[in-house]
Formats: sequence, structure tokens, C-alpha cells
Amino acid sequence: MAKPTHPPAATGALVLADGSVFLGEGLGAVGAADGEVCFNTAMTGYQEILTDPSYAAQIVAFTFPHIGNTGANNGDTETSSPAAAAAARGAIFRARPTAPSNWRSEEDLDTWLKKRNVIALAGLDTRALTRRIREQGMPNAVIAHAPDGKFDLDALKKRAAAWHGLDGLDLAKEVTTAQSYVVSESLWQWPLGTPEVKKPKFTVVVMDYGVKRNILRALGEIGARTIVLPATATAEEALAHKPDGILLSNGPGDPAATGVYAAPEIKKLVDSGKPVMGVCLGHQMLGLALGAKTLKMPQGHHGANHPVKDQSTGKVEIVSMNHGFAIDTKTLPKGVKETHVSLFDGSNCGIELEGKPVFSVQYHPEASPGPQDSHYLFERFAKLMKKSGKSAA
Repeated sequence: MAKPTHPPAATGALVLADGSVFLGEGLGAVGAADGEVCFNTAMTGYQEILTDPSYAAQIVAFTFPHIGNTGANNGDTETSSPAAAAAARGAIFRARPTAPSNWRSEEDLDTWLKKRNVIALAGLDTRALTRRIREQGMPNAVIAHAPDGKFDLDALKKRAAAWHGLDGLDLAKEVTTAQSYVVSESLWQWPLGTPEVKKPKFTVVVMDYGVKRNILRALGEIGARTIVLPATATAEEALAHKPDGILLSNGPGDPAATGVYAAPEIKKLVDSGKPVMGVCLGHQMLGLALGAKTLKMPQGHHGANHPVKDQSTGKVEIVSMNHGFAIDTKTLPKGVKETHVSLFDGSNCGIELEGKPVFSVQYHPEASPGPQDSHYLFERFAKLMKKSGKSAA
């Protein structure tokens, strides 16, 4: 008589702050990590997503079921400084990552996750988890991986319930560069890789709140030599480089918390008359510097397939997004114009300061991952810098 078979013990667990437990197969690093759980609807770009510093202190659940088939490589890593290396704290997959099959692959996803100390969990019903987040908001949680399958679930429940969450949390200081550095490379192209910008047309200072490498490369694509400064750099330090323009980067955490020290400096940069472009967290903090307020979103926007409408042209762009906070449109002061809105929920996705070369967007125009509908924004920034340089001459 055949002996009955028993399913293997779960080696991974996701424990929510309300005590809910999801079990599956643990992957990547061993241990446990706190974070806010969000879902991402992108079908590609899992490596770029997991290395985006904007995901610091978050656990990303992928709604696309098949993850891992392109492997991982150094070129697609989006963190730009050692401090930002952690980025996402955890990853959740419907199915176990598949073996890589791509000519650019250097290693499989599980090995890569281990090296980056990212805890992952496979075998979850990600549709049920996504629906829960849509209805109840992004929960605080602990993700854990124990190869022996032994978990102290009561302790994990207490840990998840005790985690403070992202409200009021300044994470920019944790992911920003420790010192300034210069970048002169443009967007990846086959077979050259990321070509050097040999004859730069502009000097751009980037205020690094968690900047992605592809933002720096997109600046190189318009002919910029980029000087990256820490999040705590002052306006005077930024302007001392005599930049043609300033970019306020993406980043993680609560914009109101980071804005305590960053918004006053951003206001000085705006008042300098230099062209200013903001992206994601930089967009939110530009809003704060101009007098608006921000709010926490129930589920945020995370994906590479979000429709956004340009109010001035009526054009709809499909964009890449990653944010859990937004500018409260009702608080926009006089002279600050809303330029873009989300067609999912009507939330603010762009502003500009009337009469000045200052604008920002909530989404990620560098498109890594995602569609390239918004690359024109870097060209707009270049035109503003060119016009500003002529008027100053």
C-alpha cells in the first residue's frame, strides 16, 4: 500500500498587521523584514522595480504571474548610490520565478535576490492580495523566509502590528548619496550600452532623494553633464555649481517629512530663476515648496501602464508610476497650474508655476520600466534651459 504524500512545509510567510497570514515558498534572502505591502501591475521590469529607491521600506507584490524569465544583470539596476542599495525590502510572486532565458541575463532571479538581501515569497494568491489592498489599503506587514519552515507567527504578528508605517517617515536621508558625484552617460542602446556624453550642452544639478540611474541617463540623452548632490544639500550649494537647471528626483517615504528640510531649499531654487524639473517625490516636494499639501493614498499607483491626461493638449500618455502619496489638488495655490491628471482616479500628476520655468510630474518619465510616452518632458526641460541661458546671456 502506497504511503500518503504530504505537501512540503511552507518556507515563506507574509504576516499582515491585522494578523492575517499568507504562506508560500520562501526565496531570496533568509530572515524577516518589515514594510508596507503594495501591488505593481507592470508586466516587465521586475529588476528595475525592485532596485528603484522609491520602494524603500516596501514589499512589492507583482500582479503579473510569471516573473524571472529575463534573469538579472548589472545594467538594469536602478539604484545609483551604495546607500540606496536596499530599495524594496521584499517581493511576492504568484509562481516560482522561472529560469532565465535572455541574452543579457547574468544570473537567475533567486541568486540575485540573495545577493541584494531581498526576501521573496512565491506561491501566493496575488489576485486575492491585490483585491484586499484595493479594498482596504496598503497594509503594514512582515515578510519572512525560513528554509526549515519554522516560524514564530505570534511574534511576527506583533512585529507587523508594531511597525510604524510610512506616514511621517523621512526615507530620503537613508537612500541619498553620501557625497556628490558626476554622471555623463546617456540612455542604453544596442550595441553601445550607455554612451558617454562627450560634449555636454548643459550642466544639471540633481537633488538626490533616491534618484534612479535611468533619470540620470535621460538627462545625458538631452546633452547634460549631471552633478548629483545629497538630499540635505542647500540651495546655495546647488547654485554654486552654476547649473543650467535643477532636477528634483524621485524617492521614498512621506514627502511632508522630507519636505521639512528640503522644501525651503527648493523654494530658494525656484526663486533663483533657474529651470526646475521635479519627478515623483521631487514633484510632491515642489508642491510643498509652492504652498500646496500632500496626502497619503489608500493604495497608491504602482505600475507601467497608467493612463495620464495632459490638460493642455488633451493627449493621453501611458506612464510608469510608483507613489503612495500625492499632492492634494484642492490645496494648490494661485499661480500653480495643474497640468496632468490620472485617468484612474483623477489624482494630481503634474504642475507648473505660471510665468516661471518650473514644472514637475508625479510619474516616472525615464520609463524604466515602462513605456516611453513621457520622454518629451526631458526635451521640454532642455528647451527651458536653452531659453534661460539665452535670456541670461
